[in-house]
Amino acid sequence: METEATPEHLGTADEAGLGGHVRSAVGLLYRRFRSERPEGTLGDTALDVLTWLHKQGPRTLTQLSEDAHVAPASMSQSVNRLTSAGYAIRTPDPNDRRKVLISTTPEGADLAIATRARRNTWLDGQLHALSPEDQHAIARACALLSTIAGS
Repeated sequence: METEATPEHLGTADEAGLGGHVRSAVGLLYRRFRSERPEGTLGDTALDVLTWLHKQGPRTLTQLSEDAHVAPASMSQSVNRLTSAGYAIRTPDPNDRRKVLISTTPEGADLAIATRARRNTWLDGQLHALSPEDQHAIARACALLSTIAGS
């Protein structure tokens, strides 16, 4: 399971190869997360929206579209899947009756929790198998990547 992190393997910032390696590793990890979902559930995009709704609370279609960096028409399709499956509902915004809020149903919240738990269980198992030194290196890398993402 251990991968040697050598300059040849990772490249250096000066070679402009490190960014490519980071993007590749993050992409592989993201795709692996997406494969860790309960069988027979919604597609990846709809599950992502369901998770956002569960974590952030009720949102408008515009807010969800902005969060996901997609067109409102694309987000509308995902929301329609969620509402059709009984995982989300639309309700009038109490502050502005012209707007509609989308929120999870109890079943949707349960699915979001189950999906997150399954992904966390898989990742925790992988991290636990690493040496303490590698775990520390990943913790440090997470802090650095969070700083980069927030810049």
